[in-house]
Amino acid sequence: MTQEHIILPAEWHPQSGVQLTWPHEHTDWAYMLDEVEDCFINIAREIVRYEPLLIVTPYPEKVKQLLIDKMDVSRITFFCCLTNDTWARDHGAITVLKNGEAYIYDFAFNGWGLKFPAHFDNLITSRAHESSLFNARYENRLNFILEGGSIESDGEGTLLTTSECLLSPNRNGEWNRKQIEEYLMKAFGLKQILWLDYGYLAGDDTDSHIDTLARLAPGNTILYVRCTDIKDEHYDALLAMEKQLKNFRTLEDKPYRLLPLPMPKAICEDNERLPATYANFLVLNGAVLYPTYGQPDNDRAAGKILETAFPGYDITGIPCTALIKQHGSLHCVTMQYPQHVLKNDYNEQNYTCGTCTTVQ
Repeated sequence: MTQEHIILPAEWHPQSGVQLTWPHEHTDWAYMLDEVEDCFINIAREIVRYEPLLIVTPYPEKVKQLLIDKMDVSRITFFCCLTNDTWARDHGAITVLKNGEAYIYDFAFNGWGLKFPAHFDNLITSRAHESSLFNARYENRLNFILEGGSIESDGEGTLLTTSECLLSPNRNGEWNRKQIEEYLMKAFGLKQILWLDYGYLAGDDTDSHIDTLARLAPGNTILYVRCTDIKDEHYDALLAMEKQLKNFRTLEDKPYRLLPLPMPKAICEDNERLPATYANFLVLNGAVLYPTYGQPDNDRAAGKILETAFPGYDITGIPCTALIKQHGSLHCVTMQYPQHVLKNDYNEQNYTCGTCTTVQ
């Protein structure tokens, strides 16, 4: 029997499109729906400049009318499906390549360790598969809790993650670290897993997702959040994270090129600090979208660092203060799919999971 060669593509691998799961009045965004929709519109407008967009929503016609005068909606597929929330990074499908063929992994999503309802969001990937949205084989992996925001791949066999999240007792509590590592190594064809044991953001609901703290980039590069204010509550933890990153080694036993991202100045709402981070960027075909927070010096500095990490890419900042009010940012609301995975005949078919008329 031929041994499977499995690759978990890096985010900068060529893409067929990106998923957004749109906010609506039955989500936690209800109290600020106009504000967050403006943010989603800006993200959607930039995505369709570079590649197709899949929008998951119970209200496809309403969203289409919202966008039709603002961008090229012929580049958008509207998939009608019930949703609890908008965090596509964590309820979206994770794609691997097995001997060059695409497989959609459908992991279980339980609302970041049973913190929030996820009964609709946990069905989106299977509904999309049943509606033939993917040019990929479907693999049910609902025996394991895994969110896309908790893992980073370089596409060459290295996975970057955090022990705080993957070892959370409310995710796969019956599994120990060795068992989880063995599972991930086999599922993703990995050669090594780099576990970050330090680092957090105040206000973060994800138990320290890696995409809020440190990100892989081409050329054995890691971008990470650095805190230089000794009075900041994050200083000690992020300093410990930086020290651990300096000890990580590539598969060739070389140190990584480390590029520090600035720590945004504290943003608070109702006396609660919000988890603003520049690490939550999205890589597209030829572009990087990154969150900005109305802090011109920090926003520009983050953009310059991304230019260094992704030479030749268009680097575009998108105001995301709205998103952090629900404790996430730009990368959290998106999920990319490698080339050939999303079908290119979206607007010639009526994609619906058949449950959109259900009252939430």
